[in-house]
Amino acid sequence: MSTTPPVLAAELAQAWADIQRYHPELPDLAAPESLIGESSSACGAELSFERLLHEAVHGIAAARGVRDTSRAGRYHNRRFLAIAEELGLDHSEEPHPSSGFSLVVLNPEARKRYRSTIDRLQRALKAHTVATTAVDTSRTFRGPAARHGSSGGGVRVKAVCDCGRNVRVVPSVLAQAPIMCGGCGQPFRIPEAVSVG
Repeated sequence: MSTTPPVLAAELAQAWADIQRYHPELPDLAAPESLIGESSSACGAELSFERLLHEAVHGIAAARGVRDTSRAGRYHNRRFLAIAEELGLDHSEEPHPSSGFSLVVLNPEARKRYRSTIDRLQRALKAHTVATTAVDTSRTFRGPAARHGSSGGGVRVKAVCDCGRNVRVVPSVLAQAPIMCGGCGQPFRIPEAVSVG
């Protein structure tokens, strides 16, 4: 199993910190590597600064207690869009029937504000892509998600912490490094009843 290169994890954490400088209410990012390999048809599969800013919108919504999605997190509503606009993301069209306002893009002002952050993150992502695609994929198995066109690297399962909170996570991502609960400070774990292999 490959692990997240320290440089990429550090760049993701730094990019998140750069967003926090402009939006201090944004909670800390518990595990930068949890963003790698995740996919969501609603949020977009490719990791980029826009995707990171999209996730920051969800973080601020959570901090404010705002319900910014419905339909199991797939439909991004107007409350999501309002926070997205605060962070420098625009949505130029009517909402998508199934994902709402999820397809947001950086506006010119935000692109200028975060130019150096975007450049650093793109370099780290390019290096990560080169490192992970250099593997001989003819002798590896990525599971059903790869066979069915998902770029996500696996099916998400429920992981729980000691205080009862839960998150959905790809088991291989959780195996790379602990994801810590912001409520109780304990790591999320996959209950024994769920098979991770």
